[in-house]
Amino acid sequence: MLTLENSQSMIQSRKAGLAHTLATRTSLKDEELKNHVYKKTLQALIYPISCTTPHNFEVWTATTPTYCYECEGLLWGIARQGMRCAECGVKVHEKCQELLNADCLQRAAEKSSKTGAEDRTQHIIMAMKDRMKIRERNKPEIFEEIRKLFNITKMIHVQHMKSTKQSVLDGTSKWSAKITINVVSAQGLQAKDRTGSSDPYVTIQVGKTKKRTKTIYGNLNPIWEEKFSFECHNSSDRIKLRVWDEDDDIKSRVKQRLKRESDDFLGQSIIEVRTLSGEMDVWYNLEKRTDKSAVSGAIRLQISVEIEGEEKVAPYHIQYTCLHENIFHFSTDVVGGGAVKIPAAQGDDAWKVYFDEVQQEIVDEFAMRYGIESIYQAMTHFSCLSSKYMLSGVPAVMSTLLANINAFYAHPIASTNVSAPARFAASNFGRDRFVKLLDQLHNSLRIDLSMYRNNFPASSKARLHDLKSTVDLLTSITFFRMKVLELQSPPRAANVVRDCVKACLNSTYEYIFNNCLELFNHQFQPAVQPPEPEKKKKKEKVEGEEEEDDEEEDEKEEEEEEKKEESQQEEQGPSIQNLDFWPKLITLIVSIIEEDKNCYTPTINQFPQELNVGKVSAEVMWVLFAQDMKYALEVLHRIEQYRRNNAPSTFRIRKVDFYAEHETHKLCKTADYMNLHFKVKWLYNEYVKDLPAFTDTVPEYPAWFLQFVLAWLAENEEVSMEFMHGALERDKREGFQQTSEHALFSSSVVDIFTQLNQSFEIIRKLDCPDPTVVGQYNRRFAKTITKVLLQYCGLLAKSFPSYCDKEKIPCVLMNNIQQMRVLLEKMFESMGAKQLDTEAASILNELQVKLNTILDNFSTVFAKSFQTRINGCMRQMAETLYQIKGPPNHNTAEADADNMLRPLMEFLDKNLSIFADICEKTVLKRILKDLWKIVLSSLEKTIVLPQNHDSLGSQLLTAAKGLSNLKGGGEAKTLTPKQCIIIDAGLESIKQYFHAGGNGLKKAFVEKSPQLASLRYALSLYSQSTDALIKTFVTTQHSQVHDGMGIRITGNEKIQPDRGSGIEKSIGEAVLQIDMMLGKERKVSVRVIAVNDMKWQTSGMFRPFVEVCMVGPFLADKKRKFTTKSKNNCWSAKFNEAFQFVLGKESPDCYELQVTVKDYCFGRADRVVGMAVVQLRDVTDRKTCVCWCPIGPRIQTDETGMTVMGILSQRPADEVAKEFVKMKSEVRPVEEGR
Repeated sequence: MLTLENSQSMIQSRKAGLAHTLATRTSLKDEELKNHVYKKTLQALIYPISCTTPHNFEVWTATTPTYCYECEGLLWGIARQGMRCAECGVKVHEKCQELLNADCLQRAAEKSSKTGAEDRTQHIIMAMKDRMKIRERNKPEIFEEIRKLFNITKMIHVQHMKSTKQSVLDGTSKWSAKITINVVSAQGLQAKDRTGSSDPYVTIQVGKTKKRTKTIYGNLNPIWEEKFSFECHNSSDRIKLRVWDEDDDIKSRVKQRLKRESDDFLGQSIIEVRTLSGEMDVWYNLEKRTDKSAVSGAIRLQISVEIEGEEKVAPYHIQYTCLHENIFHFSTDVVGGGAVKIPAAQGDDAWKVYFDEVQQEIVDEFAMRYGIESIYQAMTHFSCLSSKYMLSGVPAVMSTLLANINAFYAHPIASTNVSAPARFAASNFGRDRFVKLLDQLHNSLRIDLSMYRNNFPASSKARLHDLKSTVDLLTSITFFRMKVLELQSPPRAANVVRDCVKACLNSTYEYIFNNCLELFNHQFQPAVQPPEPEKKKKKEKVEGEEEEDDEEEDEKEEEEEEKKEESQQEEQGPSIQNLDFWPKLITLIVSIIEEDKNCYTPTINQFPQELNVGKVSAEVMWVLFAQDMKYALEVLHRIEQYRRNNAPSTFRIRKVDFYAEHETHKLCKTADYMNLHFKVKWLYNEYVKDLPAFTDTVPEYPAWFLQFVLAWLAENEEVSMEFMHGALERDKREGFQQTSEHALFSSSVVDIFTQLNQSFEIIRKLDCPDPTVVGQYNRRFAKTITKVLLQYCGLLAKSFPSYCDKEKIPCVLMNNIQQMRVLLEKMFESMGAKQLDTEAASILNELQVKLNTILDNFSTVFAKSFQTRINGCMRQMAETLYQIKGPPNHNTAEADADNMLRPLMEFLDKNLSIFADICEKTVLKRILKDLWKIVLSSLEKTIVLPQNHDSLGSQLLTAAKGLSNLKGGGEAKTLTPKQCIIIDAGLESIKQYFHAGGNGLKKAFVEKSPQLASLRYALSLYSQSTDALIKTFVTTQHSQVHDGMGIRITGNEKIQPDRGSGIEKSIGEAVLQIDMMLGKERKVSVRVIAVNDMKWQTSGMFRPFVEVCMVGPFLADKKRKFTTKSKNNCWSAKFNEAFQFVLGKESPDCYELQVTVKDYCFGRADRVVGMAVVQLRDVTDRKTCVCWCPIGPRIQTDETGMTVMGILSQRPADEVAKEFVKMKSEVRPVEEGR
């Protein structure tokens, strides 16, 4: 329990001050009033009403018409009509004898003195004297208590006792009073007429005098406002007030003949005259006269009484107040030493017991004698207790009293329609007086509840009970305002208590913040005497040697240490040195919340749906803590004055440059901030998360720590990199051994991800509820993952080629990459997967793609390491294939293919069996894919379309040599149809081998493989004729020069093109006129007009000429090439020479013109300046046209064109093929023609 101040001193101070502030007890100082009340009290107690002599009733027969004294009804009957008292002679109905409450003895004395019966009077007086003597003898403590109460000396007290007895004996013979009664109104009367209403009027009788009001017709809530005056000479008389319903029909007239009462009875109220004094405004409930009466409602009277000889004396209610207050003061302050003595009473009327037995009898007899209502007594005692409301046990009594007061005014027992405010306004205590009292009390209760932790410490069960009672009292005040005063919207008790609790928690938080270290050490640290700081031991001195310098240094160091200790003791708030303050503050906050939750919540449980102290405590503490914590964690680069001025009120820091020093010196480690983050998270989740105010909101605390978490992640990245390097080096030293029998990867990848998972587990345990902040965490951590894994892969990539000659290590390294991809996917799932921040997910997805690419590269590098051995297998296969002669035979093709493939299959079997054991399935498939590509590519390049290591142009230029390069020289080999069938069958065997019955590559991949498509296409073209291949080339290659761009066509040479060629870095432009003569002879006339703007640099003479060739099928027997004359040193040459070509039988779309510009050289080969291609399909629709063709440095083809040229290059005996390959392979030399 955290005690902030001394609760006892607080209570004492309130005891001393509130008595004066709440109510001024003027009656304690009014000696004249006290003296009068003293006498009246003696009169009430010497011959008390409770001890009056009962009547001696006897059955009596009236000889004349006689009326009942109580109800004034006729005593009906021939004989034995009623009852008559043998002592005082009063006559009543038998049913009314219990209602008569006048003292028989005193009544008889008064009657005898009036009638002059001296003997009888003396007898009665003696009896009364004897009774008073017995009373004085049997109850001496009562009169002694009265004497002490009013501080009367014994001698004077004896004299007052004698005079009091005489005044009682004199009775009412000398008593006289003037009574004025104003009948104001009535409410809620019974409806007696058939119309559902009544015609009420009122009769008032004092003694023998009877008066009536006017009749209000048809109204159940009549207003009369009629005033009547009476003179009364008997204090035992009663005011008999009755309400009637006036009737004027035949029945009432007959009734009037037979009875004194002809109208319907609506109710009555009997008022004892002795209870009246001063001026009164009172509502009286209407009572029944008999059990058969149907009565409801109440009547309001304003009564003024002037008693002869007591005109200037205060009314009886004020006299009672004086008596009650003096008794309370005497028992509490004079005798009780300031403590309120609470009587032990039980039962339904226990709340009406205010003092001990003697004092209670005094106030009760006084009230009974002078007509003080019990509710007035309760309100008076409540007023007295309000000056001591903070004492133990008092709030419970006050709460009970006010609850009964509320019940009296808000829930009257009799059926009445009088409103509660009207009833309360008629209270003799005074409406404004009681309302003011409650208002002052309400304010004081709010102040005390605002310090409930001091005033009602949790360590005291009695004070906790008082706290509960205080809240009950506050609730009763609210109920009073709402139900009695009927205010529209008084402050709800729950809201008031909540505000008080919040105010207390605000001050509590400020206190623990400003005294955090002291409170923490006092409450949570063991009470151990702190050891004195050890002083440095001085070295023993050698005799005769003095070490004054050392002693001075020691003294300086000791002084510095003492200054440090003093500064640490002074510093109670946050420090830049460390973060120790905040965990201690959180611990204190938790102790406060737990105390509120476990002690105060069960105590203040009156509003279970509206107020939970534990939850309010958690909410207020968190809001204040969050304000300070956020302010403390905001690192400011520039300390601005308004930020210092607007710091939270609780925040106290010694240095104004706190934040700048935090940023500059960074004395606190990021791990300390992380630990504090966990503390704050725990506080929020444990006490704040489920509070209604925070249920649907995203907490802010993760944003406070964001920069520190990111800094921790940055540091963790460096740690992860170091760990990765260490794990890799350790793995290298161990030779990349598999981690276990069933794991195909080495330990480094496991170690790396173990460390990364541990780092992420810390982030995950932060349990951050802010998606935005989580996104930043994940983005930063994703970058760490990316950096670590890519660095790891980069290091492996550098050394991977050196491991390719090993048997297992390359596979293990590829397995590592694959395992990284698997573990990365798992980490992706643990980080949120679909719920992951978009940017973080993008980073990880990109990393996954990069790892996939790296694995592909590793697989490609590893597969290429087998290229030399595969090429050797291919050469053996070629030698076997070329030895197979004869016509095509499909029956023997499969056996021949197996024989041809034997070297390759032996190589693959040997290596793939090893790979299958040591490679992950995914890695194995990648290796198979790369081997598949290499095998098919090598098959195509080595057997089907053999190539040497020169460029494609040089290969095609030496096409006459063909395949002789494979065998070290000789004639080129061309595949026969039988050999093509064997290769095709061999392809099926290779496909089945790599598919491996479903365990290898998928059939879809194999079938859609571009390498297989290329090889099949080459084989399909292999058996075609030269004309068919040339036709295929022409019809598929539409972008041979400048990607087919730049050619412009006009009607004649005089019409210039309306646009340029659009070719950047053009090397010239050929202008041709083409005339199409597609008759029976199918001729094409070509006129070379000119070649303009040739870009050509040479040291010798430049002699350009143009070579025009028609390319297409079925031209073997026709002229295919024409050449113009050369021009000397002319870079824009005019030729104007025409040539005529005859086309074959195919469509013109299958033909094209190739124009090659060359530089004539004597004694050596002509050099190519550039070339252009015009396809006849573009000019077929025109009979004649001029083509403006930009020339390019070489012919460009796609895979189909390359394949066609590769096949034709292996036909050295075919002049058309040789000419075609040579023409399409010519290239502008780079070194000379720039």
